[in-house]
Amino acid sequence: MCDDSAHCQGPDTTDGDLPVISILAKAPLAGLAKTRMIPALGPEGAARLQHRLIEHTLKVALEATSASRITLWTALDHQHPCFLQAQDRYGIRLAHQPDGDLGARMYAALAATDAPSLLIGTDCPLLDKKLLKTCQKRLKQVDSVFLPAEDGGYALVGVRRHDPRLFEGVDWGTSGVMSQTRARLAELSWTFECPSTVWDLDTPQDLARLADMEALSLEIMP
Repeated sequence: MCDDSAHCQGPDTTDGDLPVISILAKAPLAGLAKTRMIPALGPEGAARLQHRLIEHTLKVALEATSASRITLWTALDHQHPCFLQAQDRYGIRLAHQPDGDLGARMYAALAATDAPSLLIGTDCPLLDKKLLKTCQKRLKQVDSVFLPAEDGGYALVGVRRHDPRLFEGVDWGTSGVMSQTRARLAELSWTFECPSTVWDLDTPQDLARLADMEALSLEIMP
């Protein structure tokens, strides 16, 4: 990831008016990371995949904005070498994910700054610089932006302001996440856009789908 200095110089435009980016990431621990991939890859292979996905997500974020505007929110092992090396190498900020359900952790990350914010995980291989910058630009025009996932959830949320009610009453990890979120948006009278629908790399079946995207597969697969 970003082995040559020319590739790692960061975004090619002034990004001071762009949303900050927060990334939720679990440490790549064998048996605890990408557990649904263990039947296909084994515990160590699933952990290596998680490590590569963190690297890929950081690469995309660094292509879209400067390191000073990126926070990696860590879980499972906050001092994992994967996280510490990323901080040392790129100058990103590390923060601990708080206790609570996914909604509480997402709200905490988004509300950690007064600036417009984008929040992503590490499971979406389709998220590239172009799509991330599209979401950054769209958020200038609306209250919120999302990248719905095919499984009914979403891979990205961006907000211009913060309200915990956006994440209340949502059955996280189910196919109803995005539809319930749309209901919360209506209750808040927030405008929103969904520039694209994506898919997450969650199950062994998704590995075959990734393999069809040869260049991306070579970058992500351990």
